[in-house]
Amino acid sequence: MKIVVLGAGRVGAAMVQDLAGQSDLDVTVADVSEAALDRLGRVEKIRADLSQAAEVERIAAAHDLAVGAVPGPMGFATARAVLNAGTPLVDISFFEEDAFALDGLAREKNVPALVDCGVAPGLSNLILGHLESTLESVDSFACYVGGLPVERRAPYEYKAPFSPIDVLAEYTRPVRLREHGRTVQRPALGRPERLDVDGVGTLEAFETDGLRTLMVTSQVPNLIEKTLRYPGHRHLMEVLRDSGFLDEGPVTLKDGTEVRPIDLTAHLLFPRWQLREGEEELTAMRLVTTGVENGKAITITYDLLDRTDAATGTTSMARTTGYTCTAMVRLVVDGLWKRPGISPPEVVGRDADCHSKVIDYLAQRGVVLRQRVETA
Repeated sequence: MKIVVLGAGRVGAAMVQDLAGQSDLDVTVADVSEAALDRLGRVEKIRADLSQAAEVERIAAAHDLAVGAVPGPMGFATARAVLNAGTPLVDISFFEEDAFALDGLAREKNVPALVDCGVAPGLSNLILGHLESTLESVDSFACYVGGLPVERRAPYEYKAPFSPIDVLAEYTRPVRLREHGRTVQRPALGRPERLDVDGVGTLEAFETDGLRTLMVTSQVPNLIEKTLRYPGHRHLMEVLRDSGFLDEGPVTLKDGTEVRPIDLTAHLLFPRWQLREGEEELTAMRLVTTGVENGKAITITYDLLDRTDAATGTTSMARTTGYTCTAMVRLVVDGLWKRPGISPPEVVGRDADCHSKVIDYLAQRGVVLRQRVETA
């Protein structure tokens, strides 16, 4: 099968390397950055501006499956162009638009389109979908997740292991969650709490808009997602946001120049948020689900702690996000998922075979979830 990965960033590169190591796949990668392409060694490469829909459509049409790994602001248009080409899609882009707006197009083209196939959203959704299909009922689901540098440094207490513009989106997008069956919307960064993570220490969790498709597909009455950071980072981002530094609307300076504050903030912050060469980072995730099994109350907790691969230098965020996505690619390649239309991971997770295949695929690559079950 001929597969093209659209985007050669940190996560895209990890996916290219993982897929290229599988003998039944012919892998190509496309990106506008020649330097990013050069880092990927002996795979087929296409230098292309993926912000141009016609270019994406042309590339996708020449392949059997496309993997979307572009920054969030480009994600929806890229996905639409792939589907316009009639090419199946597996995507990790954290785009703001409603993925289900593309469902009709994917069905018209009779191709599967798996979206939000990262770690969270992604692996977290897959697990909830599985639990919803196996438990008698699910009362609540909470996802705590974050990627962090192992070495904590002031003043930011943070470095970005994936697209920094998508990180800022987590701090500005209004949070949608569900409480007692009712949809609630609140500003991001709210309701902080402390969470102890073995092997890391005490982290701070705060609300972000990561539930996404779960707000449509899940019937669980209590749903929440919180991002994990070192204590101190949330308050700094809250000050920047509330002071207007993350505003997307243009402001006019005294000399008449117009600038979007978020663009200037990104320009200043991103170089400071880059991981240094060889700098280790980690990804921590905790999923807490309550429900009923065999007539008894049950709490199921999954913990994931992954670190930069010392042998290859692949970051944990690239591993946990990228390998979840490539596991979904295998479901399509192997014919386990053929359903036309938009399918988020929680829908895929309701299929027991697909769920186990993804979990096994990750475990083979050292991305391991620990499960703890408590009954009343």
